[in-house]
Formats: sequence, C-alpha cells, structure tokens
Amino acid sequence: MTTETKTLADLAAVKGATPEAAPVRTQKLDKLGRAYATGKRKDAVARVWLKPGKGVITVNQKDFKAYFARPVLQMLLQQPLNIANRATQYDIRISVAGGGLSGQAGAVRHGISKALTYYEPELRGVLKKQGFLTRDSRTVERKKYGRVKARKSFQFSKR
Repeated sequence: MTTETKTLADLAAVKGATPEAAPVRTQKLDKLGRAYATGKRKDAVARVWLKPGKGVITVNQKDFKAYFARPVLQMLLQQPLNIANRATQYDIRISVAGGGLSGQAGAVRHGISKALTYYEPELRGVLKKQGFLTRDSRTVERKKYGRVKARKSFQFSKR
C-alpha cells in the first residue's frame, strides 16, 4: 500500500529531492567596467552602458533632457534610478533607434533597469516588483486585407 505523508519532512523524503535555492546572480561587466544591457519597447531598441559617475545621462550624444523634451518621458527614464536611490551614482550612455519618442523612452527605461541589475544584482527584486524588468510586448497590430486599418471596416450599406 501507499504510505501516508503527514509532515513536510515526509513529503521531502517522498519526492527525493532537496529544495533548490534561488540562483545566485553575479555582476556582469565588460572589460571597461561598464554594465551593458539592451532595452526594447514597440519598434524601439535602446543600448545602455552604465558606469559609476556623477549621474550624467546621455542619449544619442545629447543630454537626455534635450532628447526627450516632454517631462513625462524624462520622468519615465528616471524611474528605475529613483526607485533604486541611485540617481546621482551612475553615468549612463544610451544609443536608441527605431519607433517614436514614447517607445524609445520605454526602451531606455527597460535598458537602464536591466543594466542596473547587471551592475548591482541585489537591485533585481526592487526593480522586478515595479515591473521595470518585463519587456512590454504590445506592438502595433497589422493591417488586414479588406479592411481600412487593422480593425476598422469600410462603411456598410444595405442598398
């Protein structure tokens, strides 16, 4: 007959395996001591290099406030740094291409978050809880045959 399991120790004996610990995350740096990450959003791709510094953020060789003129986009860009309390500790160099400004700002936020976790792996929990490490997979729906746009139809007339 089968044996009954009444405690967690009995359950572990039945399974025959010990509980696995969480994977140990290590620092990922290039030969120049920088953390590199790629962030994506819609059609935009951002390449992010993060190194210790004074808090200078450069996007496509421009200051990020000149590149992203709207305050909402600037706030979006700084969210991971503010959540981790690292706003003035790192210099960040970003190369972004594709899509519009909103998609580019989202891609930069994703890239900065990933680069922060590569430089300081203990920040992963804080950034993951806020949803900054998850790539937003929403993209523009394609236009279908026989339609005006992706979903809009031509006007129907019975006569």
